[in-house]
Amino acid sequence: MSSALADQRQRPLRDLRISVIDRCNFRCPYCMPVERFGGPSAFMPRSDWLAPAEIERVARAFVALGVGKLRLTGGEPLLRADLPEIIERLARISGVEDLALTSNGALLSRQAEALRRSGLQRLTISLDALDPATFKRMSGGQGDVAEVLEGVAAAERAGFARLKFNCVVQRGMNEDEVLPLVERFRGTPHVLRFVEYMDVGTCNRWSRADVVASAELLQRIAARWPLQAVGRAQRGEVAERYRFDDGQGEVGFISSVSAPFCSDCTRARLSADGELFTCLFAARGLPLRPLLTGDDAALGAAIAERWRARSDRYSELRAEREREAAGRIEMFRMGG
Repeated sequence: MSSALADQRQRPLRDLRISVIDRCNFRCPYCMPVERFGGPSAFMPRSDWLAPAEIERVARAFVALGVGKLRLTGGEPLLRADLPEIIERLARISGVEDLALTSNGALLSRQAEALRRSGLQRLTISLDALDPATFKRMSGGQGDVAEVLEGVAAAERAGFARLKFNCVVQRGMNEDEVLPLVERFRGTPHVLRFVEYMDVGTCNRWSRADVVASAELLQRIAARWPLQAVGRAQRGEVAERYRFDDGQGEVGFISSVSAPFCSDCTRARLSADGELFTCLFAARGLPLRPLLTGDDAALGAAIAERWRARSDRYSELRAEREREAAGRIEMFRMGG
């Protein structure tokens, strides 16, 4: 069944990103700006979150359809108290080849060991600056970069030997942090990736003028430390990879705006309340929670039907679709 499941553009279903919570302890301007999301009333009730057993059941249905990679996202997943149980359940699913989590890292120093013991294989940490003042601005006044770096050290001690770091670059905000970040992680096993600022959701006041294209960053980095292209590791990989000529590691670039990769997108997204989205820029999802009252066959059939009907390619059509932003779902509600 998995070999036959493809969407309208012959893209297979390989990856599932599971948002376990829509809340966050940061207010990053590109995702959850503080002026719009200042209090708890902006988020769904906790009772709406899928329970660990429900998350496991939905994940098993996706794995049966060919998914091998699961990533836990949010919001900030470390805010969810039963996260270790969720990880343990997912780690037991036969056929899961990769189990990862994305976090802002602020709570990681207290939880890294538990995450590893639960069966988490990989960690990606959002890190938009090393300068404390710039970091605080990029986190909406909520974050302390020292806490994140303590979390990084704790993750290394817990056995996460190869971390990924994602930096969203906004012009006029943190582009001066690019070279310091590269210098910080050169010579380590970790991989730093620069993400173009995207027009996700409705409230981040996105403008093309604020996008720093990957090509510009690549040129800036290569002028200091020569690079050679490695390419993507496999179909569906979002980052273009470059290796330092001197062997001191690699950097990556995620270029959704300047070089869209819709044609290779193999990712589905599950929101914290159980809606299936087939694109990060979607306006509507398919509620899966009502299907959990039925059998697994019906659940799998509904997921397969939605994937086969999928034709999303927003980033390739961005110039035509920018006026449609009013209906899109916020990134933190479906997982980044």
